[in-house]
Formats: sequence, C-alpha cells, structure tokens
Amino acid sequence: MKAYPILRRAILAAACALFAASAAAAKELPPKPSVADIVKASKPSDWRALDPDNTLYMELPFGRVVIELAPTFAPNHVKNIKALVRAHYFDGLAIVRVQDNWVVQWGDPNEDNDKARAVKGAQKTLKAEFTVPIKNDTHFTRLPDVDGYAPQVGHSNGFPVGRDPKTGETWLAHCYGMVGVGRDNDADSGGGTSLYAVIGPARHLDRNITVVGRVISGMPQLAALPRGPAPMGFYDKQEMNVPISAVKLAADVPPDQRSRFEVMRTDSAAYQAVLDAQRNRGGPWTKVAAGHLDLCAAPIPVREQ
Repeated sequence: MKAYPILRRAILAAACALFAASAAAAKELPPKPSVADIVKASKPSDWRALDPDNTLYMELPFGRVVIELAPTFAPNHVKNIKALVRAHYFDGLAIVRVQDNWVVQWGDPNEDNDKARAVKGAQKTLKAEFTVPIKNDTHFTRLPDVDGYAPQVGHSNGFPVGRDPKTGETWLAHCYGMVGVGRDNDADSGGGTSLYAVIGPARHLDRNITVVGRVISGMPQLAALPRGPAPMGFYDKQEMNVPISAVKLAADVPPDQRSRFEVMRTDSAAYQAVLDAQRNRGGPWTKVAAGHLDLCAAPIPVREQ
C-alpha cells in the first residue's frame, strides 16, 4: 500500500518536469521577421496598382471607401454594378444596416415601397454567380492549410478564394471586408443595387451569395458605425441612415483625385513569406507558434503611394 503514494509522487514529478520542459521550449522560439518586416523589405515588383476600371470610390461623411471589384468571379454582376454607378444610382442613397459581427449594408432605403429609385442603364436582378469555373481563374495560389468550408483555399490576385477540383468550381470567400450582393430567397433576386461588406464571421455564406470584391480602404470606419436597433441590424429611423454622397468608378475620376493604393501580389514570394510569418510567428513574445493559418486570417497587405 505504501508504494502507491511514492508512485503518485513520481508521476507528478515527471509531469511537472515535462511541463517545465515544454514551457522552457516554448519560450525559446527564435526571432523571425514579422509581416511588417516583410512588407518593409518588399520590392516594387511585389506590388500591383489597383485597376481604375475595377475600383469604386464610395464617398461617405467620414471619407472615401475604396472597393476593388473582382470581374473574374462575378463578371455579370461587376458589369451591372459599374452600369449602376455610371448611371449615378447610388448617389444620395445610404448605408441602411449595420448588424454587429455580421455586415454593413447599403442601398435604397425605399427599395420596398413606391418611392424606390428606378434602375436606369442596368438590370435590377441577374442570374446568381455564386461560383465560376476553375478554368476562369488563372491566378490561384493555394494555401497548404486545411479549411472547413472548401477542399482547397488560397488567394487569387489579392482575393481569398475557395475551390473544389471535383466540381470544377471556385468562388470568393466571405472574409472580413469582402463585398457581396444582397438578395431575397430566390438565388437570382440580386443584381447589385444592394451591397454589403462583411464585418464578422460569415464563411457559411460561401456559395450562397454572389461576392463581387473587397474593401481596400475604409473598413475601420465602416465597422465602427452604430449598430442598427431593428431586426437584422437595420436602422429604424431615417436620420440614422448614413448618406452616400456619390459612388464613382476610379476610371471616371480625374487622375489627381484618385486614391493611389497598391496590393501585394498574392502570387509573389514576398506574400508567401507574409503567410509563413503569420502561420509560424517567432519569439520572443510568441511562446507557441500556431503552425496553422485560417484563410480569413491571412493578411493581404495594402499600401497607399
């Protein structure tokens, strides 16, 4: 009987020693370049400028929100949104919904009544573009990390994407800052007159909504807007709506009035280093490297020239 306390003490001592050894090892992670270090050391060739023909400027009371469109993944919706913008459809409309940890949505506050703004030079609804053929995307760079929402994930020309080689489909993922097209129950009931930006976890919406791009600049201001008190975060008083003074295509703005942003090329060696720096952070602050990177946690560096 007396052997059991001795054995318990031995096991406890061994466990403590193992824990101490693990803690000591965790504290010994060597320093590694951070994302900021890699961005600072990057070369001009690691970056690409935004295409003015696929960049939107949404002018709000707190400043300009810059949105990069992704025609590779939603060609018909992008074309329609550009037609809406050039017809000044969004000018004078508003941000009408901010649902906490979910989305910021903008469009016509009167879309459901007889005061709804007419759609000129564009279409009200389109056939859904939830996915496109993989062959359409020639810029895919795969992440090696396992994902719960797609057989493969990675980046394509600055956008987070999922893909399924068995079905031959690829799609834009619902990560923070991505811009989607609002719709009703019918899959083909959206066209771009109502848009939203993701401000919370929303990957389960992948392949259920047409995604058309992502916010390049202005997300902190959008995400900080007051939450709507009505169901689903809608504003229930007109004075709560955030007015949109104008939405313009960058190509239609004089060059000296354009925002000059660059996005790191997601097929570059520098970006692969960024991903590794995020996946396997070095010491001394980090004690245990994650060894894994979620698609929506993969930073896509943007800088303004």
